[in-house]
Amino acid sequence: MTTHTVSATTAGTWTLGDRTVNRLGFGAMRLTGSAAFHQGTPSDRGRAIGVLRRAVGLGVNHIDTAAFYFSRLRSANELINAALSPYPDDLVIATKVGPARDADGEWVTPARPDQLRGQVEENLRQLGRDHLDLVNLRLMGQESISEHFGALAELRAAGLIRHLGISGARSEHLTQAQEIAPVVCVQNRYGIDTPGGDEMLRACAAHGIAFVPFFSIAGEGREAGAVRTEHDQVHAVARAHGVSPAQVRLAWTLEQGAHVLAIPGTGDPEHLVDNLAAGALRLTAEELRLLGPAGRPAS
Repeated sequence: MTTHTVSATTAGTWTLGDRTVNRLGFGAMRLTGSAAFHQGTPSDRGRAIGVLRRAVGLGVNHIDTAAFYFSRLRSANELINAALSPYPDDLVIATKVGPARDADGEWVTPARPDQLRGQVEENLRQLGRDHLDLVNLRLMGQESISEHFGALAELRAAGLIRHLGISGARSEHLTQAQEIAPVVCVQNRYGIDTPGGDEMLRACAAHGIAFVPFFSIAGEGREAGAVRTEHDQVHAVARAHGVSPAQVRLAWTLEQGAHVLAIPGTGDPEHLVDNLAAGALRLTAEELRLLGPAGRPAS
């Protein structure tokens, strides 16, 4: 597929609260370097800024980020600000709060409810915004999220946040959150080789909530990227269409429901175009059946 035919619009749209976004978005974590967070080589700043601008030029209007996405010399939020401010009117920037890292990049105790305002304000400062389009509460193993989500709901009422979501959540967390304020999305790990995510996928569909998988391409590689040996089924479908395995993974993800949004991330301009081309890839029913059990334990 040639570059000029590639567009994030080919995957269709979904509405996050009152904001319509293309279902193919962009995840900013990998902009900061060659590996996750403080490890690896810092990214080339000019290249990262170029990737962001090209993504928006190709129709991306949903970018996922976080203040804790930083490595030596690079901050995802700062790169987004430098590349895209003043922001296009249709651009939705989603960020996450909850986890915390110190100045050396080490993970520390997650934020208490009374500390979430500080994290929200840090995102506002880094992004150069007076409000945040979407804030996801990233859960870190807690059983109840009512206090944390309630604190974010207060910031929403104060006008600092437009919409709320949750990340790394179970079905009971969604119930708890919905009792406090509207939830427009759930971000969970999910992909061809990630078992156990179907319950939340279905719950979001039933409530008209966006389901936003992360690590759809990386799979077991998680923050380190697609370092695993690819499944034979994925290779077979990729060969049949003359596309990359990453495109097959993204197309499979988008086929799981009209409410599913994909946020593949990369710091490579060629990978960006390849990822966005997945929006036009249509898998057959037989291919979806073939890919369904890929990497998943037999029941």
